[in-house]
Amino acid sequence: MRNSGNTTTGKLDWVTILIYLFLVFFGWINIYAAVYNEEHASIFDFSQKYGMQLLWIAAALVIASVIMLLDTRLFYAFSEIFYGFTIFLLILVLVAGKEVNGQRCWFELGGLRIQPAEFAKVSTVLLLARVMCSYNFVLNTFRGYLKAAAVVLPPVLLIMLQHDTGSMLVYCSLILLFYKEGMPGWVLAVTISAAVLFIFSLLFDKVYVVMALAVTALAIAGYAYRRMKTAVFLGLIVAGLSALGYTLALQVGAEVDLYYFIAGSTVLVALVMLVVGFARHIKRLWVIVVILLGSIGINYSVDYVFNKVLAIHQQKRINDLLGIESDPLGWGYNVNQSKIAIGSGGFVGKGFLQGTQTKYNFVPEQSTDFIFCTIGEEWGFVGSAVIVGLFTLLLFRIMLIADRQRESFARIFGYGVLSIFFFHFAINVGMTIGLAPVIGIPLPFISYGGSSLWSFSMLLFILLKFDSSRFE
Repeated sequence: MRNSGNTTTGKLDWVTILIYLFLVFFGWINIYAAVYNEEHASIFDFSQKYGMQLLWIAAALVIASVIMLLDTRLFYAFSEIFYGFTIFLLILVLVAGKEVNGQRCWFELGGLRIQPAEFAKVSTVLLLARVMCSYNFVLNTFRGYLKAAAVVLPPVLLIMLQHDTGSMLVYCSLILLFYKEGMPGWVLAVTISAAVLFIFSLLFDKVYVVMALAVTALAIAGYAYRRMKTAVFLGLIVAGLSALGYTLALQVGAEVDLYYFIAGSTVLVALVMLVVGFARHIKRLWVIVVILLGSIGINYSVDYVFNKVLAIHQQKRINDLLGIESDPLGWGYNVNQSKIAIGSGGFVGKGFLQGTQTKYNFVPEQSTDFIFCTIGEEWGFVGSAVIVGLFTLLLFRIMLIADRQRESFARIFGYGVLSIFFFHFAINVGMTIGLAPVIGIPLPFISYGGSSLWSFSMLLFILLKFDSSRFE
C-alpha cells in the first residue's frame, strides 16, 4: 500500500458526501415522523428514538472524520485484527447478548444496543479485499474460492446461530464482488437459475417441474448436437420407464408418487448420456447432464429446505409473497399495511406528520425495517422517487469510485461496499412494496439504529478515504 498522507479535503468526492448527508438528515426527520409523540414533540428529545438517532448521527460524523484522518495503510495492516475482534463479538453475543424476538443479536448497555453483525460486514469486506489482493491470488481456482470462503463463512455461520436471517443473507451479495473480480459468468447465472428453480418448485407441482427440466435438457442437447431424433427417443424412454414403474407399483398396491418415477427415470437416462458422452468424446455434453442432475437435486430438496431449515414465520412470509397463502391479518400484515401506507400517499404525499397509517402505528417496525412506507405515505410518489433516485446515484458513485482506484485492495473493497449497499437498498425497498420477502434489514442511512448507521458510514468513508488518497 502507498502512503496516503493527510491532505484529503480537496480531493474528497463531495457529491457522494452531500448525498450521504442528505440521506442521513432525511432519515432523521422520517424517524421523527414514524414515532412522533405529541407529549415529546421536540425532535431533540433524547428520551425518544429521534433524539437518540441524532446522537447516533453525531457519532457517525465523528467516525467519518476520524477515518478521513487515518493513513490508508492502517486499514490493510489492521484488517485481520479488526476481523478477529468482530468474530469474537459474534461469539460473545451468543452467550451474553440480549434476545429479542427469538434473535440473540445485541449487546445491551443501559439504553444502548450494539449489533456486532453490522460491524462484521465492514471487517469481512476489508479482510476479503486483503486476501484477494495478495500476491498470486487467483479467484477462479479451488484454492482461491477456498480462501474467500474461509473469510466469508465464519461470520455467516455465527450470524445464522443468532437467527438473524437478514444479516446472514447480506453476505450473499458478495457474489457480485466475486463476479467483478474474475468469477466466471456461468457461476452467477447458475446461482440465479437455482434461486428461480427453487421458487418455481414452490409455485408448481414438482412433477411438472421435473418434467419441464427433462424436456428442456433433452431439447438443448438435441439442438446443440443436431440429434433431435435421439433426444425425442430418450424422452420417450423416460416417459416409458416412468409409466411402467408407476403402473407396476399401483398393481402391487404400493402408495407411490409419480414424481419419484419421473425423476428416477430422468436421472438414469442422464447418467447413460454422461457415459456415452465420455465414451464418444462428445464435447461439453457433460455440462448439460450435470446441470440437469443438479436441477433435479434442487427440485427434490425444496421440501426439506423449506419445511426443515426455514422457520415457520419465514415459510409464511415466502408463501404470502408468492401468493401461495394469503394472510393479510397474520404473517402478511406488515407488508399489507406497508403497501396501504405507500399507496395512500398518492403523488405528492399527505404531508409531513400527516400520515394516518404512520400516526396510528398500523405498520410495525416503521422506524427501522419499514421506514420507506413512511416516506411513501407522507412524501408520496415524488418523495419516494427522489430517495430511490438518490440511492441509485449513490450506487453509481460508489461503482465509479471503485473503478478508478489504483490499488487492488481499495478497488476490491469498493466493489464489496457496492454489493452490500445494493443488497440492502433493493431488498429493503422491495419488501416494503411486496416484491421481496421480509427478512429484516435496514435501509442505509435512513432506518433507525446506531449500529447500522455507523457500519454503513464506515464502509462509505473508508472507500472515500481510499479515493482521496489514490494518487499519493
